[in-house]
Amino acid sequence: MSNSEEEEIARDYICFGDADASIIVVDATCLERNLNLVYQTMEITNKLVVCVNLLDEAEKKGIHIDLKLLEKTLGVPVVGTIARKKKTLNNLMKKVQEVCEGTLVTTPHLPTYMNIIEDSIAKLQPEVEKIIPKEHKYLSRWIILKLLDNDEKIINCIDKNIFYNTLKNNKELNKKLLYYRALLNDSNLENDKFKDKIVSTILFTAENICTDICKYDNCKYNQRDRKIDKILTSKTFGLPIMLLFLATIFWLTITGANYPSQLLSSFFGYLQDKITILLNLLSFPTWLSSILIDGVYSTLTWVVSVMLPPMLIFFPLFTIMEDLGYLPRIAFNLDKYFRKACTSRKASTYNLYAGLDVMLLVLLDVEL
Repeated sequence: MSNSEEEEIARDYICFGDADASIIVVDATCLERNLNLVYQTMEITNKLVVCVNLLDEAEKKGIHIDLKLLEKTLGVPVVGTIARKKKTLNNLMKKVQEVCEGTLVTTPHLPTYMNIIEDSIAKLQPEVEKIIPKEHKYLSRWIILKLLDNDEKIINCIDKNIFYNTLKNNKELNKKLLYYRALLNDSNLENDKFKDKIVSTILFTAENICTDICKYDNCKYNQRDRKIDKILTSKTFGLPIMLLFLATIFWLTITGANYPSQLLSSFFGYLQDKITILLNLLSFPTWLSSILIDGVYSTLTWVVSVMLPPMLIFFPLFTIMEDLGYLPRIAFNLDKYFRKACTSRKASTYNLYAGLDVMLLVLLDVEL
């Protein structure tokens, strides 16, 4: 269910690009949220391996995942990894190789939707399987869901890549489609409500699975983070705290940089005097000495002494904020304003980073 161009490209390649296998990387610390992607991918390919990464972080938080039960429940290979440990990645690639070579046959257990949707799929499937190429037969269920959803963009993509622009001319299939769409409309599943029902089913399925698969040493392991979120992302305190935080960082950057800048400037000035004496002893032409010392050296050292210290202070502070998880919270606070400016929700964090960099450069320009 793509919402951006890059997601469409990924989806189209998995569907129509004849991929040997797909690896779905999920976060062990928030498995329930990531299983949404797993189930959506399982509907468009059966050649996949689920990689449960960050097992070390999950263990720190007291989260224990039964990988074998997860594999049995999903019906596809599941491999646990800690990305910095080569052994776990080797295990992952062995499993991928088995899928690619066909020695490991996967049978994904797809989510079961409400009865009227499943009945519509069952009735339409024979008609779709009559005309779908053999190599794309696995996609028949997903294609029916998209036909029932009546999403013109993806239907055109399916028609072009699988049916070679013959799908819309199939009168018998279109006749049945109209009937079952009308049936869904009568059941209050028209337009966006149909898609909402599909999404909610996937999410509830993921939630039920995680109830059995994930065990917690402390069910309230993230309670502290939630309390912090209530303050840092609240409508009342979120923006003032953010502005105070950023103002403090910029003040530390500009004020704190004055001392090392002065030291660097004095050091480079001392070197300039010595280099000038050396060039005079070597009888360098005055015009060449002026270009090298007053032009190249002075300009370069001036920029380094003014720009380097703020950068060495700002970016470590910036990194600390990111590691503490505060930058995503700032992006959340600013999301509404970015959307009012017609900016993609996914670009909020990027815009934040770019904006802070620009603000730093403006402040440095004022200093210069």
